[in-house]
Amino acid sequence: MEEMVHSLTSTWWGITVLSVAALCLIVMLSAVLYRQFFKRFYDVLLSGMAIIVLSPILLILIVLGAIKMRGNPFFTQLRPGKNEKIFKLIKFRTMTCETDADGKLLPDELRLTRYGRILRSTSLDELPELFNIFAGQMSIVGPRPLLVSYLPLYNDEQKHRHDVRPGLTGLAQVNGRNAMNWEDKFSYDVEYASSISLFGDISIVFRTVACVLKREGISGEGSATMEPFKGSAVTEEIDVKELK
Repeated sequence: MEEMVHSLTSTWWGITVLSVAALCLIVMLSAVLYRQFFKRFYDVLLSGMAIIVLSPILLILIVLGAIKMRGNPFFTQLRPGKNEKIFKLIKFRTMTCETDADGKLLPDELRLTRYGRILRSTSLDELPELFNIFAGQMSIVGPRPLLVSYLPLYNDEQKHRHDVRPGLTGLAQVNGRNAMNWEDKFSYDVEYASSISLFGDISIVFRTVACVLKREGISGEGSATMEPFKGSAVTEEIDVKELK
């Protein structure tokens, strides 16, 4: 027995066997306890590593953003997270703050700059959200955090998208991103929230990379961004029947 232990810990093949066994054990535990523990563990680990590795790019984009946007390069906005808890989302700004004669913001397509389009098409505007992930307000994979004003508009099923932390990318983003309608997007969000898994998240991450490289689904049809959500068609239909 002692000879076997010595061989495993002192020879290249023994160390290889132990390493593979340890890796298999970690993967097995990660798969079994992913939702309860390892999802958050990997969020902290990977977002922390990404912040360090991408810090030169972040610094360059901060300087470029300050020049291109003539001021603050960051866009911050309150968004609902897990269990509808409100947090401050941080992104790189892609639109100016230009207003019309009445002081109202101009349409998105007029405020979205060429520099902003490049950031959006490459998803570089999302990089500051790594800090939201590290702080525990977001996850690498999950439903995208939307506007606080949408909360009263969700039907009972759609509200389940807030059972989990919002993500940098998600199941809806790899199935159409901004090019799909709201009902389909929420359907993917709820599906994800009810079936989180290690290998599912790994698949979404790789599919996200492919979508970014192809630059698919960046804008909604007929809009520079995504059309505002005005309530579920199903909910509105039910409300009309109840009124009758």
